Amino acid sequence: MGKYEPLAKEIIKNIGGKENISSLTHCVTRLRFYLKDESKANDEVIKKMDGVVTVLKSAGQYQVVIGNHVGLVFEDICKLAGISMESRNDESEKKNTNLLNRAIDVISGIFQPLLGVMTAVGIIKGLLAMCSSMGWIMSGTGTYEILNAIADAMFMYLPVVLGYTAAKKFDLKPFVGLIIGLALCYPAVQKSNLSATLQPLYTLFDGTMFASPVYMEFFNIPIISIDYTSTVIPVILICYLASKLQKLFRKVVPEMIRFFGEPMLTILFSLIIGFIVIGPIATYASTLVTNAILYVRDLSPMLSGAIVGGFWQILVIFGIHWGLIPVYINNVSTLGYDNVMMPFFGTTFATTAVVIAILIKTKDKKLKELCLPAAVSGIFGVTEPAIYGIVLPLKKPFIISCISSAVAGAFFGFANLREFIMGGLGIFEFPAMIDPATGSMDNVIVGVIGAVIAMVLGFVLTITLFKDKEEVTEDNQKKSESNESEIKVFSSEKESIKIPMEGEILPLSEVPDDAFSTGIIGKGLAIKPDKGILKSPVKGTIATVFPTYHAIGITSESGVEILIHVGMDTVQLEGKYFEPKVKVGDSVNIGDELLKFDIKEIEEAGYPTITPVVVTNYDDYFEIVEVGLSENNNDDLLTIIKKERV
Repeated sequence: MGKYEPLAKEIIKNIGGKENISSLTHCVTRLRFYLKDESKANDEVIKKMDGVVTVLKSAGQYQVVIGNHVGLVFEDICKLAGISMESRNDESEKKNTNLLNRAIDVISGIFQPLLGVMTAVGIIKGLLAMCSSMGWIMSGTGTYEILNAIADAMFMYLPVVLGYTAAKKFDLKPFVGLIIGLALCYPAVQKSNLSATLQPLYTLFDGTMFASPVYMEFFNIPIISIDYTSTVIPVILICYLASKLQKLFRKVVPEMIRFFGEPMLTILFSLIIGFIVIGPIATYASTLVTNAILYVRDLSPMLSGAIVGGFWQILVIFGIHWGLIPVYINNVSTLGYDNVMMPFFGTTFATTAVVIAILIKTKDKKLKELCLPAAVSGIFGVTEPAIYGIVLPLKKPFIISCISSAVAGAFFGFANLREFIMGGLGIFEFPAMIDPATGSMDNVIVGVIGAVIAMVLGFVLTITLFKDKEEVTEDNQKKSESNESEIKVFSSEKESIKIPMEGEILPLSEVPDDAFSTGIIGKGLAIKPDKGILKSPVKGTIATVFPTYHAIGITSESGVEILIHVGMDTVQLEGKYFEPKVKVGDSVNIGDELLKFDIKEIEEAGYPTITPVVVTNYDDYFEIVEVGLSENNNDDLLTIIKKERV
């Protein structure tokens, strides 16, 4: 398991247990659950967890906003709940009958898995364009061609990648989706470029006669020849058709030849229909949509930009922005650039500036601690921690960030900000604004000016209008002090945590794992064991026995939650050398044997056996005293001092 194992465990517990999870995916900052029964989820408890920004319910999903490290939490939840990281369940979609929600779910399910890699290669492509425009790497050289192949391959063969993710979403065999994408990109069928193919459409709108498109023939059936490389919509629609055909052929193909017969017929019929009907119609339709959007935008670029910029954060909050991602990708694929969605670019910088202003102005230490990482994250294009953790709860800063984004968006619309390459977030998006045809930096300058406008306006408005919650009246201050005085510590209210194994007792700072050594997971001590026997340190109930047996959670009778983690990274042993003596739900007394483990074999396998013993709900108590480090102590490892309000 990873460092976020305790958080993953608590999330699973408070969403109704692993049996309540229908499916799970994640995006840049949030876990996206489909729950069988959302009423079983304890929203308020999850919101208050350390490591959770907030909880949202949108597009039929139960969304837990985590932040930049969401991928690590996702992995731990999958391991704890026994979920395949690539699995999905159609039951979640059957519940989600709202057409908009289903559309957003399909789009997000197809595009989420590839966004990280798309961003990565997009940054490489943007940096290469910058190096070429500066004359550092000359176009046509071997260096340029190799780097360009690395950066451009995903975008050129985008139907192949989307064929795989669409297949996963539509419950089609993934390799069938790959074959569909590969067939669309096959060189022999790329007989004409897109502009030539779309000439009839353009001449129709010019009021002239149809021009003759380029045709191929399939058994004397004319097929309009289209270059499908870099396209988005055709492969998704063909994969959807293939998923329906696969279900049909699964029923009618005899079982003895189903192994190859089902995929053969699915590929054959879906691609023939795709080349003859779906591909041309989808391509023309996507171009019509693009032209319609551009037409509306051209009526008032400033107004269009202000609307996109001002409402972008609201769309992000509800997850509706996923519905606009295909517009952005389609524009880049068909036009070579996007200027419709780009006014959102100022949002990142406006939000970041608002957070920086709060950081400077606030006297609230906890708020300051939230602001710094949120600002750094915002600079790199991930604003969810700032939105959910800071500006939205404070309300006025959120309004300020929306206003600043709208002003910057209006400027971007007026100045026609364009992005030529898919990928990149925050400051990494600037290289994607370099015009690859001319190498001109004029468009980048527009992006920088708009970002500065967003930041200056957001910062000034926040410094001027934001009032710190710490700026309280004298009466409120006295009331606060009075409330603090109500908490009294009773020395008689203590609980002892006994030493659970023989060995050398050490401070947590000596544990070679940041999550334990910094106290993120809990307060306590560590033991370097001499014998491979773990005993119960309290009277209570076994709350958790991890599937790999390397860690056990116990809840004492009074509610103290204790995690004992035998060794570091021992999850990799997958239960080898561990012999559990208890199961979840068992009642135990002090000294009862919980686990046996082979110290020698574990260490020879390359894993340290140092064992943290921590109280995970330490915030519920006044103090955790490390009595085990005292020379005069024989039996107690920790003393829990409780607090009461009187």
